[in-house]
Amino acid sequence: MDTPRPSLATLNHCPPAQFVATLGSVFEHAPWVAEAVLPQRPFADVPALHAAMLSVLQALPEPALLDLLRGHPELAGDAARRGQMTRDSASEQGRLALHDLAAEEAARWDTLNAAYRQRFGFPFILCIARHSRDSALAAFEQRLQHDRATELRLALDEIAEISRRRLDQRLRAAC
Repeated sequence: MDTPRPSLATLNHCPPAQFVATLGSVFEHAPWVAEAVLPQRPFADVPALHAAMLSVLQALPEPALLDLLRGHPELAGDAARRGQMTRDSASEQGRLALHDLAAEEAARWDTLNAAYRQRFGFPFILCIARHSRDSALAAFEQRLQHDRATELRLALDEIAEISRRRLDQRLRAAC
């Protein structure tokens, strides 16, 4: 049975622990983002909440940003095959069955993941909900050609889209 989704009005006035419990997983392994925006309540709307959360990320010094990025699982990586991802990531990657690839296809993803991590120092991050397997692979190969600054920016852009979708899933429309 699904947990009832609260409204933004409920989250604007609930105890801090409930706010963090509801929104703490919007950003992968980073409940501190929800904690950081608590003092900014009440939020006028979900886009304002999301913008506040993103501003927390944008203010991070690079070492902290890298820690955040490194908290994301590799696409079709070992954690996916072992079933060791967060529920959100498993669902998102599961849409394309990235946990269940044929050996040759898994090897291709593994090669790309290793090359990307070697080049940039963090995993390739992509809002998989906007892609097919083929378009995800094409994006992966294309983004390997970028410089690190471009990839840091694109990783944050992808996280912004992933987190926006996760917020939408967690909150019901205001009545």
